[in-house]
Amino acid sequence: MKFSSKIEKCTQSPMRKFHPFAVEAEKRGIRIYHLNIGQPDVKTPPQFFEAVKNFSQPVLEYAPSPGLPVLIEAIRGYYDKLDVSLEPGNIYVTTGGSEALAITLQCILDNGDEIIIPEPFYPNYNTMTNTTGGVVHPIPTDVHHGYRYADKDLIEAQINEKTRAIMVTTPGNPTGVVLSRDEMEMIVDIAVKHDLFLICDEAYREYFFEGDRLQTFGEFIDKAPENIIITDTVSKRFSACGARIGCLISKNKEFMAHALKYCQARLSVATLDQIASAALYDVGPEYFAEVRAEYKKRRDTLCRKLREIPGIVFDVPGGAFYLMAALPVDNAEKFQQWLLEEFDDNGETVMFAPGGPMYAAPGKGKNEVRMAYVLECDKIERAIDILKKAIEVYNSKS
Repeated sequence: MKFSSKIEKCTQSPMRKFHPFAVEAEKRGIRIYHLNIGQPDVKTPPQFFEAVKNFSQPVLEYAPSPGLPVLIEAIRGYYDKLDVSLEPGNIYVTTGGSEALAITLQCILDNGDEIIIPEPFYPNYNTMTNTTGGVVHPIPTDVHHGYRYADKDLIEAQINEKTRAIMVTTPGNPTGVVLSRDEMEMIVDIAVKHDLFLICDEAYREYFFEGDRLQTFGEFIDKAPENIIITDTVSKRFSACGARIGCLISKNKEFMAHALKYCQARLSVATLDQIASAALYDVGPEYFAEVRAEYKKRRDTLCRKLREIPGIVFDVPGGAFYLMAALPVDNAEKFQQWLLEEFDDNGETVMFAPGGPMYAAPGKGKNEVRMAYVLECDKIERAIDILKKAIEVYNSKS
């Protein structure tokens, strides 16, 4: 039987690819420290569950395809506090931020069209682009320069007649890179100059470790209303990944009219999750201050421990809860499988996400990994002690 050439270009998620090996390791009694998936361990605010308990409608109906008004108004109120003025028609509720990204790419890319993305990037961007027939054109970066890419000449050098969009995420996944306001405006200006869409993945907006104010490309949406598309989600902001509630934001009326076709085709987003997620927007700034402080403490713990490993290369991330590093091993994927199948330290081992699939350029990231610091500090310390010992044993066998 024949399968789509588009899906055959896609690879498995590096965050989840090694799950079967982890299951087998756990069957053998091995404890695994999971640094591979960005699943926060922070408690979901109780407002979410209270809203579920208080739900009393006799029929669980379809929600409107664009989203429930109560959630759209909650999102509008949130952005209003960021001095971003939106109308209800500028916002569609989606099944997580992932669907917002997928709908966007389906609307703007044809076969052979290119989207410019700094690498390394969230690997599902590749899958979403490939299934449209589009192509990821990477902005090259490297670990020795902290994965920085906000350089006008570097970005413009990637633009050609096939380019349709630029996609950025700040704070970044997997690198933790945070753009300054000036860098954000520079990228907006490039998009306007070259008549390109600018897709802004802002899933980690609240989690930055320098400065004292939230930043969003929404600040520039009236400067570039036809260009800017923002994707957002409650997943990481409120530690509510299982709710699968995100949103798609744009003032480009033609784009939103096309996006609505996809929203209608999938009928609606889960009604109860929308109602519960609307309640999350009542959470006050003290919640984010506390969680941000916790992630900063974990980041600092991770960086301190990684400095104890000879030959490792990394930069201190400015936000999100990820760190990208080059390990002193020949192949991160082979090393990860070995960690699960052959190695343990007193019955314990560690998982990370291999970096190769986070690049579009062939052969890059072979010895790089993404670590999610979503564990408490004592567990992070133990995980990196295991990693240090594992690297020594692995290289002694090579």
